[in-house]
Amino acid sequence: MSTTVSSHAEKNNLVGVECLLELPKTLSKSNKKWQVAFIKIYCSRTLLNCAKHAIGKPGLFPRSLSYTAIDLDRHQDHHKDFKIDQETLNDLVKNKNQEKLESLGGPKGLVSALKTNTRLGINEEADEIQRRRSTFGSNTYTRPPSKSLIHFVIEAFKDLTILILLGCATLSLGFGIKEHGLKEGWYDGGSIFVAVFLVVAVSAVSNFRQNRQFDKLSKVSSNIKIDVVRNGRRQEISIFDIVVGDIICLNIGDQVPADGVFVEGHSLHVDESSMTGESDHVEVNLNGNTFLFSGTKVADGFGKMVVTSVGMNTAWGQMMSHISRDTNEQTPLQTRLDKLTSSIGKVGLLVAFLVLLVLLIRYFTGSTKDESGKREYNGKNTKSDEIVNAVVEMVAAAVTIIVVAIPEGLPLAVTLTLAYSMKRMMKDQAMVRKLSACETMGSATTICTDKTGTLTLNQMKVIDSWFGLESGKASPSSTLSRKVVELFHQGVAMNTTGSVFKAKGSSSEYEFSGSPTEKAILSWAVGELKMDMEEVIREHEVVHVEAFNSEKKRSGVLIKKRGEMTVHWKGAAEKILAMCCTYYDGSGVVREIQEDDKVQFENIIQSMAAKSLRCIAFAYSEDGETKKLKEEKLSLLGIVGIKDPCRPGVKKAVEDCQFAGVNIKMITGDNIFTARAIAVECGILTPEDETNEDAVLEGEAFRSYTQQQRLEKVERIKVMARSSPFDKLLMVKCLKELGHVVAVTGDGTNDAPALKEADIGLSMGIQGTEVAKESSDIVILDDNFASVATVLKWGRCVYNNIQKFIQFQLTVNVAALVINFVAAVSAGEVPLTAVQLLWVNLIMDTLGALALATEKPTNDLMKNKPVGRTAPLITNVMWRNLLAQAFYQISVLLVLQFRGRSIFGVTERVKNTLIFNTFVLCQVFNEFNARSLEKKNVFRGLHKNRLFVGIIVVTVVLQVVMVEFLKRFADTERLNWGQWGVCLAIAAASWPIGWLVKSVPVPEKHFFSYLKWTKRS
Repeated sequence: MSTTVSSHAEKNNLVGVECLLELPKTLSKSNKKWQVAFIKIYCSRTLLNCAKHAIGKPGLFPRSLSYTAIDLDRHQDHHKDFKIDQETLNDLVKNKNQEKLESLGGPKGLVSALKTNTRLGINEEADEIQRRRSTFGSNTYTRPPSKSLIHFVIEAFKDLTILILLGCATLSLGFGIKEHGLKEGWYDGGSIFVAVFLVVAVSAVSNFRQNRQFDKLSKVSSNIKIDVVRNGRRQEISIFDIVVGDIICLNIGDQVPADGVFVEGHSLHVDESSMTGESDHVEVNLNGNTFLFSGTKVADGFGKMVVTSVGMNTAWGQMMSHISRDTNEQTPLQTRLDKLTSSIGKVGLLVAFLVLLVLLIRYFTGSTKDESGKREYNGKNTKSDEIVNAVVEMVAAAVTIIVVAIPEGLPLAVTLTLAYSMKRMMKDQAMVRKLSACETMGSATTICTDKTGTLTLNQMKVIDSWFGLESGKASPSSTLSRKVVELFHQGVAMNTTGSVFKAKGSSSEYEFSGSPTEKAILSWAVGELKMDMEEVIREHEVVHVEAFNSEKKRSGVLIKKRGEMTVHWKGAAEKILAMCCTYYDGSGVVREIQEDDKVQFENIIQSMAAKSLRCIAFAYSEDGETKKLKEEKLSLLGIVGIKDPCRPGVKKAVEDCQFAGVNIKMITGDNIFTARAIAVECGILTPEDETNEDAVLEGEAFRSYTQQQRLEKVERIKVMARSSPFDKLLMVKCLKELGHVVAVTGDGTNDAPALKEADIGLSMGIQGTEVAKESSDIVILDDNFASVATVLKWGRCVYNNIQKFIQFQLTVNVAALVINFVAAVSAGEVPLTAVQLLWVNLIMDTLGALALATEKPTNDLMKNKPVGRTAPLITNVMWRNLLAQAFYQISVLLVLQFRGRSIFGVTERVKNTLIFNTFVLCQVFNEFNARSLEKKNVFRGLHKNRLFVGIIVVTVVLQVVMVEFLKRFADTERLNWGQWGVCLAIAAASWPIGWLVKSVPVPEKHFFSYLKWTKRS
């Protein structure tokens, strides 16, 4: 039994067991057997009930195969493994309880209580991780349940037109049953019910699937990678795998993944606005505020924290559990489509009202006749039921015209194409965070891109070095003086945010962590200069740190060894050179930097930069102050050149974008020579740009221009070197002011303003900070510029697909409205019944949207110019195509309406069936025409779009079923082979008409702009 049970409780337990086991002597033999059986059953059930798990740890002796052990300690409390419980940990950080922290022995005492280590972290064995997870919880939070399918069904039924149709169907059903009996009278009303439910079901399922897709994307975007130390090794793990006791490494731009306490680091400032609403950054250090909250962002500096609370035990987790992702986000295109839908709906409402008015007038004046030729209305002789039934049918017909006229399929088409493109873009290494970015990217006219990691591989390696004025190739590191090597060891090991790890054993290799630049320098120092990082860190104490930032482009550290203070700086070569007045040569002799020497150093930097190398210089000074790092009269130790090769395929991607009419601008922090070399290699700078003086310039020069000068020059700038995030923001604002649609790539925290200001913010998934990702619209998962070009293609595809669907739907709308209106006015009846129009609506809205909104992007899209900010949604080309097809359909169907019976010698019902069948088949054939707005060959790539082919086949099969087998439901008559042939021939004529119409040129200036010009004049 558990040793924690008190002796008093143990005594009572023993007495109870003895009473149970002691058999009364007076019992008979048979009763004794029953008593023993009872005891066995009781004890067995008690043991099984107590058993939590079998003890699996091997002992000193081998166990038999039948060995089983049961842990009877049911109430095992894992908190007893630690010197602190969850309640205390929660109170510690949430209430910033400094007194409680001090009583535990400060951060060091807390680390000890959680059985972890600041330098080594926790043990990464699965049992240890599971023990901490079961004791303190996992770093996940419960989300509100996703909307169910029933929710979307109810939402679909809230549509006013659907409710009116249901009302009409109910009345029609009631009067039909009353007049003809249940067996015959349910057809009219019942068929409308079935059609309405079918439309609702398809709409609800589509919205439900789209919602599920957004939920999946939300989970992917939440799964960020965090740097932790486990077993002394720095590694990346999922934010969901973090446990209490983990040592987290924090750098600029990182999100704090859980509540915790600061244990070491320098100049750490945190943005707590997400929790407190305060915009001022909070300093975190060992002497004052040591508490860090989940969900906050690191604004500056670096450090380590020990995790104290995770998941639902944090304030952030509790807050996020009540927040669900808003999938009702309205994109700019959806807003424009809502206006279009509203305008078309008003026209449809007017036509429906006129049709209803004409039908009512014709009915009550006795102008309408039934199938036998008798007048339908005979004044007082007509039964009230017949009048109401007739009026209900007219209202249903009018409402159905509204249903067909209102293009509710447009929002569905946008939703479908956005959801489909988002899913496909994930496979193409782009995660969409904001829906609007999908379509806006298609209109982009300029892309401002970073260099490092986007145009280049971000796989850096030191390939050149200079010690003083001597090349590292000519003077190997083995010939360097001990003093220079020792100073380099200090400058590299102490002035870094990276780390070096080597597992125990002589054969194991070194592992380097940190930014690619840091890893390249550490690898070079360990390999070439034989640096032992752990030994250097042990011998020195960090007094003060100035973290690297993109403004100063350098980082510094003040260290102490045996009471002696030393300052080390590392950064952009020309910046560090400007801070130096002396330099060390390879033999360790300190020399003055003369004017000639300075020119020579500048030539060395330029020659390395011309080879696309990033130049990093190291400098130091022995005159260290305790509060501020010395920034002048330093001694230059050396310069290293880091190579970051261009990504394969990036030149082709740049050329594709330029061919598509999109300007590419490179904005980098590297010096002007490195920037120029990379820009030439990537194809951003072409031979023609050599005559353009403004093609390449530095950020400082751009900053110094007046606003007017910037606006005049910004379009000619191709490369901006030595730029700050402010320069990038300034360029974005200038381009937007000139009417450009701007896309910007960024990975740093300081890029956030430019990412937010741009029309499309593109952050980097690998090197990007969490701040940059949250400020962006799309995350490029592989940091590759080729993926940016793919996003551009997808953006154009989304816009193009929606235009195709608009053209297709407006053709049907125009044709259906004109036919029904003309027929109602002239003949007093509508040739297409409510059920038939609902079927057309289903084909047009849902199946049509599925077929046209899921077309994949083609290379032809990249041959067009950008759409821009103010281009009309319905272009002249679309008007030309849809009006031609609508005119053809109206002409043919009106001929069938007024001359169909005499031409084919058929009854009224067969004539109406011919009109319905021809109308539907015209839409099926016109769907092929809609696949391309301008290309004459509409069958190109058809075999690749199986969904389109499948929808066409399904539509045709269902149409055959409607006409041939659902006569009562659809109010149709069977057609013979000849009549089917006529319907198909009329519908197929839309192909050659489409081919001919596309040969007709249209002006680039929009038709409506002429109307505006006429009004003005």
